[in-house]
Amino acid sequence: MSHPYWIAFTALVRKEVNRFSRIWVQTLVPPAITMTLYFLIFGNLIGSRIGQMGGFSYMEFIMPGLIMMSVITNSYANVASSFFSAKFQRNIEELLVAPVPNMLIIIGYVAGGVARGLCVGAIVTTVALLFVDIQIHSVPMLILTVLMTSIMFALGGLINAIFAKTFDDISIIPTFVLTPLTYLGGVFYSISLLPDVWQNVSQLNPVVYTINAFRYGFLGISDVSVSMSLAIMATFIVVLTAIAYRLIDKGIGLRS
Repeated sequence: MSHPYWIAFTALVRKEVNRFSRIWVQTLVPPAITMTLYFLIFGNLIGSRIGQMGGFSYMEFIMPGLIMMSVITNSYANVASSFFSAKFQRNIEELLVAPVPNMLIIIGYVAGGVARGLCVGAIVTTVALLFVDIQIHSVPMLILTVLMTSIMFALGGLINAIFAKTFDDISIIPTFVLTPLTYLGGVFYSISLLPDVWQNVSQLNPVVYTINAFRYGFLGISDVSVSMSLAIMATFIVVLTAIAYRLIDKGIGLRS
């Protein structure tokens, strides 16, 4: 007989997966189209003029960053929109009054975000195969990095949704914070090309560590310490989990 908590967890994850897979044309297809355009424009057209970067063709260099960019945005967006919708429709109150631990609620929503992030990541990787011969330096590093990154940004989306009061509020952070951090995180360039002062500034950007750790998994190169990257991601996960738990436990932004 299954434990009630396990039943609650699987039900929550199933609901989240069904939510984004049911409207796959809106959730899974657009990232594939967007990344195809990135590969065509930046990889083929511009990349041929740039030449090599870090000892690899420009297409090979940007490929890990483009995959990670899609994982980050979709993991974040899935949890932010889903949790806020539950708040807006008052469905979240059913979870709060049910005999379900707050941590299980967090894990359930984050798992849904991770599932969408990994699905989109797999689709974008398939698209990348059309443009570049993918080589893999370390499979464990790839798996660990993509999971930790997806969890980290799914937690960020959850916190955003908890504080959000309108649908507009869940688009502010992705537009004004997440997008700049991603584009300045070394997707299209090596931060070693920057002047020293901007290299130091870039090291304050958490996305730099996720993209470089992921690039190391594919190509074996990184602008920052890989072990430090993993430690920073683990720290973010612990801190964001604690914040999300505290907010839900106190009912901040959830109880009117």
